[in-house]
Amino acid sequence: MRVGIIGGGAAGLAAAYDLTKAGHYAQVFEQAPFLGGQASTFQVGGGRLERGYHHLFVSDTDITDLMVEIGLGEEMAWLESKVGLFRGGKVWDFGTPMDLLRFSPLSMLDRLRVGAFTFWLQKQSNWRKYERLTARDWLIRWMGKSAYQVIWEPVLRGKFGEYFDRISMTWIWGKFRLRVSSRGKGSRKELLGYPMCSFGEVFDVLGQRVVSQGGDVHISSAVKRVVVDEATATGLEVSLPGREAEILPFDAVIATTPSYVFTRLIPPFPEGETATDYVKKLERVDYLSAVLMILVLDRPFTDKYWMTIADADMPFVALIEHTNMIDKELYGGNHILYISNYPKRDSTLYRMTPEELLEEFLPHLQKINPDFQRSWVLEYHHHKVDGAQPIVGINYGEQIPSHRTPFKNLYLANTTQIYPEDRGTNYSVRMGRQVAKMVMDDLA
Repeated sequence: MRVGIIGGGAAGLAAAYDLTKAGHYAQVFEQAPFLGGQASTFQVGGGRLERGYHHLFVSDTDITDLMVEIGLGEEMAWLESKVGLFRGGKVWDFGTPMDLLRFSPLSMLDRLRVGAFTFWLQKQSNWRKYERLTARDWLIRWMGKSAYQVIWEPVLRGKFGEYFDRISMTWIWGKFRLRVSSRGKGSRKELLGYPMCSFGEVFDVLGQRVVSQGGDVHISSAVKRVVVDEATATGLEVSLPGREAEILPFDAVIATTPSYVFTRLIPPFPEGETATDYVKKLERVDYLSAVLMILVLDRPFTDKYWMTIADADMPFVALIEHTNMIDKELYGGNHILYISNYPKRDSTLYRMTPEELLEEFLPHLQKINPDFQRSWVLEYHHHKVDGAQPIVGINYGEQIPSHRTPFKNLYLANTTQIYPEDRGTNYSVRMGRQVAKMVMDDLA
């Protein structure tokens, strides 16, 4: 069986790996000049650093199991993280129940209330009961209006912009479940995983395994369209480096692109109620982009690994100081700070040049650390990813398109279909392997 795969990220490579391992031929086409998407790397201080910050939780067994399979299991390190929250001009420790009790922007009664319902929510396994509730309504009702305004609303606004009050409580539930699952045994401290060889190396090796098992992986290769004959996917029109566009035949096609890209690659769906409903689900999805600024510093910015920004006046939602968890010697002794945001494509922030964005961020960084100076910055890097964050509204589970599309032998596997968990490398690996099995079962 010949399978064409659009996209060389976690889902596409995981699907190709399983297909070739089972004796089928898989051909992966990635438009970028590298594999792995945001988990791809570039050189900083002689080491490989991810374009987008990445770590794993203890519960992320899909990707860790795959790493063992491809011989990289020993590279995984589990490390304690330090979590902070910036609010009211101060950085607060925010990783343990005791930290919450010291959080004076809330009254003691509100702190106890937040702690009690946080503990209760972590024990809930039935996410479906939260689907019809917005996070805003649930948090105000059970944790209180003050807690919502002080902690949660700035976080939701930063993550989802104008959609902040439409986000499903299921999304918050997933965040709490991940946090509790990442506590070490007998420990209240959070453990996060990182492959010391870098995530980029993981996906490079995975691509090499696909090739060694008889498949092909192409970078800098654009897919022009999915070729369809009588409502059945039969191939891909692709443009490989240095060659004219050509049509390659396949028995099945897996697309891992965002939904709005997928609709551009396919012809109109066949008529019928099922196809019409599928199109509506694809078009109903709203996305935000990820905009990342990476500062390479000559000294630490704070002592926190992850800092949530609970201040609506700040132009970013989180600071991730990579080298407060990962040894700075991997990057020539430099310190790495990610500045994260999720704007719409038509926003001013999205359209800023790297230089403009840095100048926008600098005075706000000084509010967090008054000692910070522009001279600390040795170099900076700017990355944008479109279609990075789907908007997870109420009743989202009913709006997810099937992996099997209305075209026979054409499959879709993208971040809008990861649910109730939030998008993540681990879940993309899981989804890619699930869709590969689906293809093999359907075409057996």
